[in-house]
Parts: sequence; structure tokens; C-alpha cells
Amino acid sequence: MGKKIIIIPLLAILLGGSCKKDDTPETSGIVTIDNTRTLGQTYYVYGFLFSSAKKVSTLDTPKPDITVDSDGTNLLFMTDNLKDSFYNAGEYPDAPSAKTAFDNLKSANVPEASWEGLASPLKVNQIWIYRTGQDTYAKIRIISLIGELRNGVNYAECTFEWEYQPDGTLTFPGK
Repeated sequence: MGKKIIIIPLLAILLGGSCKKDDTPETSGIVTIDNTRTLGQTYYVYGFLFSSAKKVSTLDTPKPDITVDSDGTNLLFMTDNLKDSFYNAGEYPDAPSAKTAFDNLKSANVPEASWEGLASPLKVNQIWIYRTGQDTYAKIRIISLIGELRNGVNYAECTFEWEYQPDGTLTFPGK
């Protein structure tokens, strides 16, 4: 009986120790965000936070890096980091050429004067470079867009592929 008492906790320790979870966020993927407003104590939308690789609310801390919206004519990415953060790195005639260009974009050199406050207008098969408030970067390939009137409100939805580098260089992937 004494051996069973020792073996069971030992097995539990061994099995528990081998199931170590990796909490490092992904640095690339595909995500869809939209401008659906939700009412809590105030209105909020969900955007995307590259450093955590997840959708977060505009009420969260930290806030999302980017949100998508519509001005009634065009879709656009916005940010709340108080700096010009978007650079249009190219527009392509079809998905295969945009995907190839995205995959081949290993580094970028963006002159300071070329950054824009909004990514507008968004178009399918565009590639954008995004600069966070902490001067880390992401590249974004627009896969699909929906811009329409829903319930009397301009609805915006964007599906994009992204790759984030947290090291402060314009090299993808980061070092």
C-alpha cells in the first residue's frame, strides 16, 4: 500500500510537468475584424492586437492596434496610437500575386514622411505595413472586404493575413 501512495503522486508530477504550456503568442495568422458596435457601459468594437495575436475590445488595456471602419464610401484601418502608422506597400491584381508579394516581403524601408494616419482606402490584394505605438511592425495582406449598409449603419469587415515582428526592425519575421 505504501508503494501505491508514492507512485501515484510521482506519476502525477511527471505527467503534469510534461504538459508545459507555451504562452508565447503567435506572430502570424489570418483574422477577421469588423466594426460591429456593442453596448456595455459604453459602445465598443473589437479590433486586433498584434502583440497578443488576438481580437480585443476598444475598452481593453491594451487597446487594439487596429480597427476597421467605413466612411460610407471606403473601408479603412484606424489606430489610436497618436502617430502615423500605415504604409501602403503595394496593390496586386489578384490573390496569388498578392500572396507571393506578401510572402516575399522580408524587409521594408519606409521613409518617415511616407507613413499615413489611416490605411485608406482598403482594397482586396493590398499589402500594408503597420507601425505600433512601441515601434514594432506588422505586415498585412487584405484577403476580403465587406462594406455595406446594415440596419442603417455603415458596416465594415476585413479579413487579413498578418505577420508581426516584435523586435523593432522592419524585418519579417523578426530576428
